[in-house]
Amino acid sequence: MVHRKPAAATTPAARDGRHSRPERAALVGLISGSVRRIDAEQSLEELAGLAEAAGAVVVLRMLQERPKPDAGTFIGAGKVATLAAACAEADVNVVIVDHELTPGQLRQLEDRLDRKVVDRTQLILDIFARRARTREGKWQVELAQLKYLLPRLAGSGAALSRLGGGIGTRGPGETKLETDRRRIRVRIQSVQKEIDQVRQRRSQLRDRRHKQSVPTVALVGYTNAGKTTLFNRLTHEHADASDALFVTLDPLIRKVRLPDQRELLVSDTVGFIDRLPHALVAAFRATLEEVAEADLVLHVIDGASPDRERHVLAVRRVLDEVGAAEVAVLDVYNKVDMLSADEQRRLQTADPAAALISARTGAGLVELLQMVASRLALDTRRITITFDSSADFDRQQISRLYRIARVVSHVATNGKVVIEADVPRRFIERLTTPAPQETQDAGE
Repeated sequence: MVHRKPAAATTPAARDGRHSRPERAALVGLISGSVRRIDAEQSLEELAGLAEAAGAVVVLRMLQERPKPDAGTFIGAGKVATLAAACAEADVNVVIVDHELTPGQLRQLEDRLDRKVVDRTQLILDIFARRARTREGKWQVELAQLKYLLPRLAGSGAALSRLGGGIGTRGPGETKLETDRRRIRVRIQSVQKEIDQVRQRRSQLRDRRHKQSVPTVALVGYTNAGKTTLFNRLTHEHADASDALFVTLDPLIRKVRLPDQRELLVSDTVGFIDRLPHALVAAFRATLEEVAEADLVLHVIDGASPDRERHVLAVRRVLDEVGAAEVAVLDVYNKVDMLSADEQRRLQTADPAAALISARTGAGLVELLQMVASRLALDTRRITITFDSSADFDRQQISRLYRIARVVSHVATNGKVVIEADVPRRFIERLTTPAPQETQDAGE
């Protein structure tokens, strides 16, 4: 077997994926079981977008039909020979398979194709490694990669000698992959400890926000649905938004003021994707808990995508996986400026409770904020509370009331303040509880 020279992998540029020329990729998909050809073709098209996000140029695509995947080579010995010849003719550097391969399948394909082979999971992990900017993001990606690579260490030496940098080599890097299993497990424990500390800090911040009674809205959606563009519109921020996949890895939380003057917090989260690797979901659990603890989830959907139904199902599966299935959800169809008036009407008829917007142009955002205000105000009760305007505790309660409720009337006479307001039921007891005795004593 002829091995390619590993010289390119010794330079930092190669390890980071900055090649003198992009890698030339072949995409391989499988039609088996109940999978329809059109679904397999759409999945392969999405894989092409992922490959481009990882810095590759797609020069070859192949779909194989089989009753079930081949246990040894995934696509069968005959198809492997055909693929090898096509790769040689197209000068392919990397073969990307649109499924997760077993360690044995990965090794056999590498041996028979004499090229680097990357499966869908490793490709997604690689993109996350490219996008990670903060220490937290890098830890989460590294943990997912190490857990994915641990069972695949056997026989990886020969494969690594052929990698030459590029897709699949970012993140932990060659030095970690060449260590034994014991050292990999020690590193996993170390990274997990760091992430657990991040998780604890996030939990403390959430508890503090709950004590301040500020409702939280989480943006979720399929990757490239327009979540960050919407986040920027709502918060007047300038977070990085583009057509690239998985641009947002680190959650952003900012304050938004509603038309009725109440304030809420909006968080932008990592985009989801069909068959998002379980290792990645587990590693990003500290981040995704922001969704599970939110008061309302805005599910941002690319309304112009022909694949939107599949995207919606993929997002719902991930929400279930992170324990957010019980959180109230408002569907938000974005990019409706790309739809005709008839298409918009059909979409609204099919889902009358949803919001139709264009985060790019701002169309529908006023209506969306009104819907958010209404949803957050569901299960409210109109109450009248009398406060002592000279007491510090009562003044704090008045300030809190304005943040979380819709004030109907405010009357101040003879040192007393009487406020009538529509208050979310979960906050009524907190607002009507008398000042703690120690607080009163301290003021005397």
